[in-house]
Amino acid sequence: MSSQSDLPVLLVVEDDEGLQRQLKWAYDGYTVVAAHDRPQALEALRAHEPAVVTLDLGLPPDPDGTEEGFATLSEILALKPDTKVIVASGHGARESALKAVALGAYDFYRKPIDIDELGLIVARAFHLHAIESENRALDQSSGSTVLGEIITAAPEMLKVARTIERVATANVSVMLLGASGTGKELLARAVHEQSGRKTGPFVAINCAAIPENLLEAELFGYERGAFTGAVKSTVGKVEMAQGGTLFLDEVGDIPLPLQVKLLRFLQERVIERIGGRQPIAVDTRIVCATHQDLDAMTADGRFREDLYYRLAEIVVKIPSLAERPGDAVLLARHFANRFARDMNPRVQGLSPDAVAAVSAHPWPGNVRELENRIKRAVIMADGKLVGAADLDLPGSSTHDQPTINLRAARELADRKAIRWALSHTENNISGAAKLLGISRPTLYDLLKQYQLGA
Repeated sequence: MSSQSDLPVLLVVEDDEGLQRQLKWAYDGYTVVAAHDRPQALEALRAHEPAVVTLDLGLPPDPDGTEEGFATLSEILALKPDTKVIVASGHGARESALKAVALGAYDFYRKPIDIDELGLIVARAFHLHAIESENRALDQSSGSTVLGEIITAAPEMLKVARTIERVATANVSVMLLGASGTGKELLARAVHEQSGRKTGPFVAINCAAIPENLLEAELFGYERGAFTGAVKSTVGKVEMAQGGTLFLDEVGDIPLPLQVKLLRFLQERVIERIGGRQPIAVDTRIVCATHQDLDAMTADGRFREDLYYRLAEIVVKIPSLAERPGDAVLLARHFANRFARDMNPRVQGLSPDAVAAVSAHPWPGNVRELENRIKRAVIMADGKLVGAADLDLPGSSTHDQPTINLRAARELADRKAIRWALSHTENNISGAAKLLGISRPTLYDLLKQYQLGA
């Protein structure tokens, strides 16, 4: 037999001492902690971190109203957003129910209390909390972090990480080749952080984002009076990276005349600012990246061959997200957790249909596209879990996904119908069940199964 300390904690916030004793007696499968007002409730929440709370809206000093109860609900969820709060009240039941659910309550129960029926709701709440906790634990443990910040479990990307670790300590130029959004700057930073230059500056410049007539000034700086508007001497990116690493993103966009000046720097390790006459010695390591085919550009004269070989002493090819099996889901879970903390604390992870949608999508925009899509989905999600509908992926409807199985298709349809019913009844469980033509317990079972947390 389990000791009292082994049992899950149920916090009962109720000013009626007789009802407190009745609930403690009835729910002997839990460690029942009682509180009679808001300060006691918040103290117990911090001390015991209960998964489930039953909350009477009529609390002192406003036992005949609901204001104190709603304030307590808001503070509980602000402190522990994953807590399942079951609100019980006889005060304006429908209006109170709608407001409670809108504030984030798990469910609403109208007084007088039926011990057995409330016990069923409490049991469901504990079960859902346990599922969500497992989901969060899986999200946090399933990812593999390498090189400090890169999340991957794909052999193709782990091979890239091992290569970066080896070449980082050698004082050679590194060229990163990969499609847009594959994380080239993140890997360039990893080269810097793993090298002996990590205490020096890491300076990045996107050569494609700067107009051709300004790129030379950005890279090499200029002296006062070198051109109209040059009112003071200005240090360029190459000098800024003294003792550290210069990352040239989209190096294939550097125009041919400027390629000559960059080549001279790589050969002699000195530069001259625009309008300057004195050579300036600079000790910086070059890491560059591009999504273009530099071999083809070299062959047709658009990129200098001698510069290419200077920049490409070590070439690292970065796989696209589609070439990294399983990484899309790992990254999606990571982004969902990160954005939820900052933007929507109610979100506890990804639903099974969202995981299936992420896994099936080709992600032509790679990690950047995935990150932006998950960020939007977390903001837009109205349930505890991000669903496939929240992702709004192109071609994500069931008839456009021949790879989805029948069970997943049915789940997707169920989710859409339940969301529609809840939105049309303002999250009223009984009303939604009637619209769907099912019983209230059946709807509860579906909410629990799909982790919708109405």
